[in-house]
Amino acid sequence: MSDLDVQVPSAFDPFAEANEGNSGAGALDYVHIRIQQRNGRKSLTTVQGLKKEYSYNKILKDLKKEFCCNGTVVQDPELGQVIQLQGDQRKNVSLFLVQEGIVKKENIKIHGF
Repeated sequence: MSDLDVQVPSAFDPFAEANEGNSGAGALDYVHIRIQQRNGRKSLTTVQGLKKEYSYNKILKDLKKEFCCNGTVVQDPELGQVIQLQGDQRKNVSLFLVQEGIVKKENIKIHGF
C-alpha cells in the first residue's frame, strides 16, 4: 500500500478562468432590479448595486417624481443601500437609469416573474 503514489486533488475552482477577466478595476458591477410580491396585487420594486458615489436620496426623489409612486431608501447589512419603490417599476427604472447616464444598459439585470 505504501508503494502507491496517491495524489489528493487540491481545491479546484471550475470558474477561475471566467472570473479572471472580471477581477480588478475592470470588474462589471451589475445593478439588480427586482420585484417582490407583497399581498394580493401589491408589489415592491427594489434597486440594488448602484455605485456609492451617487446620492440615493436624489435618485429616489427623481424616480418618485417621474413615475408618480412612493418609495424609500433602506439600509441592508448585507446589500448596502437599496431603493424600494411601490408597484412594478422595473422597466421604468431601467430606462431612467440608462437615459440619465447612471448605468449602462449592459450592466442592468432585471429579475422577477
